[in-house]
Amino acid sequence: VCFLLVRNNQRNANSSSTIGLVRLSKQQYLSSKIYVRTMNSCEGLRADSSQFTLRGEPFRILGGSIHYFRVPRPYWKDRLLKMKACGLNTLTTYVPWNLHEPERGTFNFQDQLDLRAYISLAAETGFWVILRPGPYICAEWDLGGLPSWLLQDKDIQLRTTYPGFVNAVNLYFDKLVSVVQPLMFENGGPIIALQLENEYGSYAKDDEYMPFLKNCLQSKGVNELLLTSDNWEGLRYRRMEGVLKTINLQRLSFGAIQHLACMQPQKPLMVMEYWSGWFDVWGEHHHVFHAEDMLGVVSEILERGVSINLYMFHGGTNFGFMNGAMDFGTYKPQVTSYDYDAPLSEAGDCTLKYEILRDLFSRYNSEPLPEVPSPQERKAYEPVCTQLFLSLWDAVQFIDKPCRSERPINMENLPVNNNNGQSYGYTLYETTISSGGALNSGNNIRDRALVFLDREYVGCLDYKTHEVILPDAKRERTLAVLVENCGRVNYGKALDNQRKGIVGDIVLNHAPLRGFTIFCFDLKPSFIKRLSSSGQWKTNLKSGPVPGFFQAKLVLDSPPKDTFIKLPNWGKGVVFVNGQNLGRYWFIGPQHFLYLPGPWLRSGDNQIIIFEEEKADGKIMFSENPEYGKTIDVYKLPFCSLL
Repeated sequence: VCFLLVRNNQRNANSSSTIGLVRLSKQQYLSSKIYVRTMNSCEGLRADSSQFTLRGEPFRILGGSIHYFRVPRPYWKDRLLKMKACGLNTLTTYVPWNLHEPERGTFNFQDQLDLRAYISLAAETGFWVILRPGPYICAEWDLGGLPSWLLQDKDIQLRTTYPGFVNAVNLYFDKLVSVVQPLMFENGGPIIALQLENEYGSYAKDDEYMPFLKNCLQSKGVNELLLTSDNWEGLRYRRMEGVLKTINLQRLSFGAIQHLACMQPQKPLMVMEYWSGWFDVWGEHHHVFHAEDMLGVVSEILERGVSINLYMFHGGTNFGFMNGAMDFGTYKPQVTSYDYDAPLSEAGDCTLKYEILRDLFSRYNSEPLPEVPSPQERKAYEPVCTQLFLSLWDAVQFIDKPCRSERPINMENLPVNNNNGQSYGYTLYETTISSGGALNSGNNIRDRALVFLDREYVGCLDYKTHEVILPDAKRERTLAVLVENCGRVNYGKALDNQRKGIVGDIVLNHAPLRGFTIFCFDLKPSFIKRLSSSGQWKTNLKSGPVPGFFQAKLVLDSPPKDTFIKLPNWGKGVVFVNGQNLGRYWFIGPQHFLYLPGPWLRSGDNQIIIFEEEKADGKIMFSENPEYGKTIDVYKLPFCSLL
């Protein structure tokens, strides 16, 4: 039984109005317009007709992707405000499982990984949020965001209902849902939808996997709209009841949107990923996607009444060792920059794309757009020279206890990091040999190895080069193989075979080598801290032997500003500033810089440590602007080459 408080606005001589209670049956209340209006105000995002509705009203998603884990936390607000000023109403972000659960059962949702704070900031800025929690996210991110400790199981079947994978996903989602539950729309938060997995239609190994993920989230209390996203070829994957299909694309080819409409009649249409640019791989050209080409497609999508999410709106940076890789027959690791030729550049600048999109989206906003925040200041600091040097061999003493094994052990199965294995960085394998000859990897090096005899460089092994000739000598010598994990594949069938280090036998004159001592050079902050504070550094070596660590000091007498590090006469390695891993550099390009955010610097002394593998120059340069090298127009490439 319900009671309705009623005001009578009929006036008479005796009273201007009266107030009373009207008794309604439950059925009368449920059928009343009052109930409908009340419930609609609480309704989240719905896909029950040809238009989305939110709070019971028609709603067009104008979205943009910004990943919190690719943007320094002090710049989260700046990037979100710029996206708001471009006329967008929805933020989308992936959630990288490998960062949030770096060791099995150990979770991190603090500081740079404070997902709750990021989503709350988005709400304060005026955004709705579509969360893309995976567990697989692709994202040009190492192993598509899956944690490497999953690979300790030799029988693991990723992205399937294999029990070991299912159990790990369940435990991870238990934690993740507990973090984001208060931010769901039904609880007054901004999260209006969640995406199940990512482009599973292109993988499609297990028909029960996607239903498992749907049930997994819903059983943990997720009641918001669920989505999938697929490229053209992946749309063939079967529909799930109550889950909306969306599409990813860059050009309106093959009638993709019409095909999606036919698959889901009387359902809203959405381009979940409109690719505003493209990513780069080492050794090839920088991809660009011209603004006028982008504008034509985005305009047509909007004119058709389709919802859209720009991937990426702001790309950011693959800091540390987080870049992924491609492998469609040839392994190609991706670069550190994730600029993506997006509307906001890697350093947060508003590009020409930003300006024309702001003009376009302003026509789809009923109110004037906010002012665009001022750009971040940058500075080209004076060059500095390295002052201290420490060889790789001298640095061995600062790592954890080495492992000894008759056979090589792949990186993920090393007994380190609380038996979670090694995830990233380099692994050094040493053994003793008593002859020279042909050293053959049998393609068991993942991904690139420098080979040394008694600490003298003798050659490189990788996917293309499987053999190095070792000189003869009539004595025992130490063979050392320094293997770099250049980034695990993030998309495609090769995802199933991403163990790193030495993954099988290497042979000398057809005889498998045995008796290894294995050192884990994962270059974690704890190692860099021990290294930097040691008294073992040698002075006055501006270009010492490699591989080795080189230390320099950048002294600032004013508030820090963003800058770009350039190493024009160096070879290949990694840069750390005040303990922060900025990522990899490599002379082959196309990237010839590393973005250094101002908040990671401080007034006074700043420590720079460079791990260089091949060739050290001794001088570190700075620039206000990045250098991308030669470019190639994405829109002129064959469509299939992008997938």
